[in-house]
Amino acid sequence: MRPLFHPRTVNGPFGDPGLFISFLFEKRAVLFDLGDIYSLPSKDILKISHVFVSHTHMDHSSGFDRLLRLFLGRNKDLHIYGPEGFLKNVEGKLAGYSWNLVENYEYNLTIHATQVDPERLITKIYRCKNKFAPDTETVINNFNGTLHEEPALAVSAVILDHGIPCLGFSMKERFHVNILKENVASLGLEIGLWLREFKEALFNGQDPDSEFEVHTGKTKTAGRKFILGELSEKIALITPGQKITYIVDVAFGKPNRDKIIEFANNSDHLYIEASFLDRDRELAEKKFHLTARQAGYIAAKAKVKQYTVFHFSPRNTDCEELLLREARQEYENRSQESEASGQKSVVSGQ
Repeated sequence: MRPLFHPRTVNGPFGDPGLFISFLFEKRAVLFDLGDIYSLPSKDILKISHVFVSHTHMDHSSGFDRLLRLFLGRNKDLHIYGPEGFLKNVEGKLAGYSWNLVENYEYNLTIHATQVDPERLITKIYRCKNKFAPDTETVINNFNGTLHEEPALAVSAVILDHGIPCLGFSMKERFHVNILKENVASLGLEIGLWLREFKEALFNGQDPDSEFEVHTGKTKTAGRKFILGELSEKIALITPGQKITYIVDVAFGKPNRDKIIEFANNSDHLYIEASFLDRDRELAEKKFHLTARQAGYIAAKAKVKQYTVFHFSPRNTDCEELLLREARQEYENRSQESEASGQKSVVSGQ
């Protein structure tokens, strides 16, 4: 099975945190956190359609300028989300530049910025052609945990405590469609773009008894018609979708801990900060961060299949292996206490 989501951390475990997730067979990606992104190639940054910012401390948001610089002059819609106070931060960034020449741009960049408050989502639109002054209309929706939803996937958020509101994120594929290539060939069909239309029909909940026409532009395949449900039974294997969860900059107190465990439950991959060693847990508590041991505890209790610890404090530059070991040992100890999951986890530093 080839997964839809292909995540990778933007920097090493001691660099600014960030998670770049590209989509299989699509020139598209999303980004969790927006700190230093200079290690990302421009061609990858230009694939980004949605950015989810945990909070606006510099190491999580200073990359906004880089993103804006690359997107200017392009016909693009950028959707960006952040916690309470986020719209003020975005407007402050945009107000830091002069925009007197943007009317000369042939293409228009539009920024859709959404602030996540405890009970509502507040969205404002900023258009390059209007010198990034906000549109007069502000859109307000109830916040039920979901930030973005489309037929194939959804991105959700949980509000956590870092001394200020800090968002955790999870991206979940509704289900995964595995194409059985041998079966496609046995029907005299060729692998092609029509399979994307086929998957979209499934994600959109199209009636299984409806007609589906294969479009390829090639004579021997184009125009052939099938009943959608029958075609699905022959060429597709439907499996549970991926779940990727991202947690940074949080205290280990009970409200946060319980929220994270529930939110990350059964993730295929959990990316979680582990800033400090257990010996420095009092300092971690003071700074509203997790220790490696606490990160391992959360991963075990959430029954994740795989996890990555990162966002290590610079004070631990020479302790990378020790941080990994503490997380792993705690995960294994907690897993042995409760063998219900029967899962083994893979842990890495980046």
